[in-house]
Parts: sequence; structure tokens; C-alpha cells
Amino acid sequence: MRFIAKQISILLAIIGITTLQAEEKPLWEAGIGMAGLNFPNYRGSKHQQNYLLPLPYFIYRGKWLKVSRDGLRGLFYQSPRMSLDISLDGGMPSRSDDNTVREGMPDLDPIFEIGPSLKILLAQNRDRTRKLNLKLPIRTAVATDMTHFQNIGWLFAPQIALESIIGAEQRWRVKLAAETRYASQDYHDFYYGVAPKYTTLTRMTYSAKSGYSGTRLTASLSWLLMKNLRLATFLRYDNLHHTVFDDSPLLEKEHSLMAGFAIAWIFARSKHQVTVTNH
Repeated sequence: MRFIAKQISILLAIIGITTLQAEEKPLWEAGIGMAGLNFPNYRGSKHQQNYLLPLPYFIYRGKWLKVSRDGLRGLFYQSPRMSLDISLDGGMPSRSDDNTVREGMPDLDPIFEIGPSLKILLAQNRDRTRKLNLKLPIRTAVATDMTHFQNIGWLFAPQIALESIIGAEQRWRVKLAAETRYASQDYHDFYYGVAPKYTTLTRMTYSAKSGYSGTRLTASLSWLLMKNLRLATFLRYDNLHHTVFDDSPLLEKEHSLMAGFAIAWIFARSKHQVTVTNH
């Protein structure tokens, strides 16, 4: 299941949204559920994949290590308006046999990304039910099938996000995010480059450049049905117009969508309580 870790992290991020106010919460929560996903084989591919699979649910609210809506975080520094932590991300694999334009080329391995991320609180309302954040993550990327590892450069993905809590008992939680991406030549070549030995009559040799890697918009919604039952859904739009690789023969479309939903039942909580403050 490692090849859909990126999509699972998105749903965990949505369904694990915490409140924006300081309050006492269990040190950890555990549960299980189900997730449905629809996404392209890679950004710019016209081929979509669908999955319906079990979804683990786990939240940990340690002082320096957290598992939450932002995934796994190692917190280095935190103030009321700023934090510095570790950013994790990734990408799914793609079988070349499933993509006409990649026929005869190697399959794309899953990628794992890690690096520091600075998060800045730009604004919030008086009761802290709405906030505007800026995230500045820069990550190095490694492609791996767990038998070999290949460094494929870096990615810088600044994001601005508006988060809101709506309704009584904070049952509805909404997040709107806009992200602009920039990456190295090696990162772009991993997905869009064509080596001379893979050239065909319809697929010319191609080497990408470093620079602008597109813009993505994400809308997510989470709501609490009962004390132990959460539902979540998200929709993500990718725009690859005017990217530095927009003339690659492997780029089939400049616009794509990713969507998913999840339902999770929380069956266990820590008796130990910790103070949670989000900014």
C-alpha cells in the first residue's frame, strides 16, 4: 500500500483536523475507517486511478513529535505566530504500461519528500475559529521501490491556507488552500524527461528545466457525525499551464483533478490529556 501513501496522508490530514483554540485533548487517538480516492497516474497524465481501501486513523499530540492534519511532524520551534518543523510529502508510482505516452519507458517509482517547513500565522479572528496561514516548505525528494534509492532533487511549495470552524460544537471544518510549486531539473526530469534511448517517432528526446512546476488549489471539508465518527472529503485542482515542462511529450493535459472521501470510527483515546494550541 506504500504507493498510495500520499493520498492516504491527504485524507488523514482532512479527517484529523483539530480545533484552532487552546484546549485539553487526549495525547493520542486511534481508529479505523474506509477511504475512496480518484487521482491521475502523475500530474499531467490523462489516465486516472481509483481505489477503495481501509484507512488507519491515528493522532498523536506530543510536545516535539506530532501526528495530525499535517502528517508526521518533528517540531523544532514554536511561538504564538510561527513554527518550524519537518515537512513530509510524497508521490504515487505509475506503471508505464498504463500510459500510452510512456510505453516502453521505466515505471515511475513512489517518491518520498522530506525537509524543513516554516509556518506563519497571517491573521485570525477574535474567537480563533478562522485563521489564515502561510507555509514555506522546501523538501528533498527520493524515488524508491525499497530496493534502490534515487535522489531526484528538490521541491519548494509555498502555500496559503484559510481554515474555518463552523457550527455548534465545532462540527464543520473547512480548509481552502492555494499552493505554487517550484522544483529542480532532476525532479521534473523524473516525470517528464525522455532519455535518447526511449525516443520514438512520436516521443522526442526531452530534458526539463528547473523552475515553475504549477499551481494547485485544494478544498476540504470535515464534519463530526457523532462523538467517535468523522466524515471528510476533498477536491484538488492542478494547473500546469506555463510550467517549465509544458512542452514535454509526456505532459498530456494541463488541468487535472484529484478527489477523495473518508469515514473514520475512533475506538480508543488516551486517558492522559495535553494542552493543544494551534495557530
